[in-house]
Amino acid sequence: MNKTQYLALFGALVLFLGLYFGFDTKTDKQKTTEQSRALVGESTSLETLTADAKAHLEGSQVTEITALEQKAANAASDPERAAALKQLSGLWYRLGQIPVAGGIAEQVAELENADSSWSVAGATFFNGLATSQDPVIRQFCADHAVKAFESAASLAPQNVEYRVNLALVYAENPPPDNPMKAVLMLRDLESKHPESAAVYNALGRLAIKTGQWSRAVERLEKAWSLDKINPNTPCLLAKAYEGAGNSVKASEFAALCK
Repeated sequence: MNKTQYLALFGALVLFLGLYFGFDTKTDKQKTTEQSRALVGESTSLETLTADAKAHLEGSQVTEITALEQKAANAASDPERAAALKQLSGLWYRLGQIPVAGGIAEQVAELENADSSWSVAGATFFNGLATSQDPVIRQFCADHAVKAFESAASLAPQNVEYRVNLALVYAENPPPDNPMKAVLMLRDLESKHPESAAVYNALGRLAIKTGQWSRAVERLEKAWSLDKINPNTPCLLAKAYEGAGNSVKASEFAALCK
């Protein structure tokens, strides 16, 4: 997934991650560590991933992580513990250990039980899914992203974007027994929410992924007509028009992609 596609998928939500955790969501050049050992299913637990991640850190980084872990453990109240865990998740994120950051964000969501908290956890896990090549870690992130976005949607069923993001998880990691699940979910959302730019952005993104450039342009132009201030749409339209061979329109929308 290139930078333009990623920003188009979760641009607004990534900004929210920064506001929520209180850190810069642009990670440095360090990427998520790919654990090489064969782990199966939920034996790839947060504890296992954390131990593996710590093995790749410098001494000063381990010290900083340990201090925040202790701060969370010693918290006198749930809000205080959640605040410490947000700091811890933010630090893991900056260190490039996205699945671990997601696991800590999930702990925050369990404490707060707010749709916004579950959405942040889902977005973090999705980031881990999209940036990892390890199939076991990808499945771990996918499973937890699904749980997070389903939890967010159950708490705020009126927010279509939570279900759109859930569909995008299935698009990134299709279930073997239902590879069309993402498409079917998005088509159902389209029929129920024809006014949602997020739905058409997601449909356009899937069309881009499969090289259906004219269909991508059609869907994304629909999204643009519905919402001219959505930051995701111009980025996707630039990619779609580039694929369709229309360099003029590609440049026009690339200039609007921020």
